[in-house]
Amino acid sequence: MAEPAGPFHVLRTGTGRFLCYCGPDGAVYVTDAMEVWAGELGGCPALGFRCPPEEHGVMLRAALDHGAAALSLGPGSATLRLPEEPRCPALALAQLPAAEARSQLQALLFGMAGCIESLQRRLEVAVETLASSCSPEKNAARSQQLFLPDPSPRKSKASGSALPGKRKVPGESLINPGFKSKKAPSGVNFEDS
Repeated sequence: MAEPAGPFHVLRTGTGRFLCYCGPDGAVYVTDAMEVWAGELGGCPALGFRCPPEEHGVMLRAALDHGAAALSLGPGSATLRLPEEPRCPALALAQLPAAEARSQLQALLFGMAGCIESLQRRLEVAVETLASSCSPEKNAARSQQLFLPDPSPRKSKASGSALPGKRKVPGESLINPGFKSKKAPSGVNFEDS
């Protein structure tokens, strides 16, 4: 059994949710995870409809993308309609026998698992590419910070680090450390005016 080609679409009806997808052979499958219905795209359209078979598949996929397809269930069969496209016929879906439905669901499960695995790999590559696209200066600074001690004095004192914290000497400039003022600081005198 060939794995599904996708894309996958969820159809909501009054009775529940259904997964609709296309197989690599051009077949359309609908399942509620317990039963499977299948129909062939590109079959001869019914008399009175003016939609060519190749156009019917394109219109069906577009309707599924926009959530405009309607599913109706009957005993042993289902019908997929395009309410917005009256010139295209409804797609008749036949219920698959239990053994064939089981193998189709197995192929669906492992096909979706393969899609998830592929998407995870692509996401990892995209994250790595995005992380490495930072400027080289930032990358170099970031890699050097991994090996340098933390310059924050609060963390040094709190962790009991062997590096002594630098103390401020009275009269030393806060803006230009190491430069000592030559005259004593004088405040603002408000009474001169």
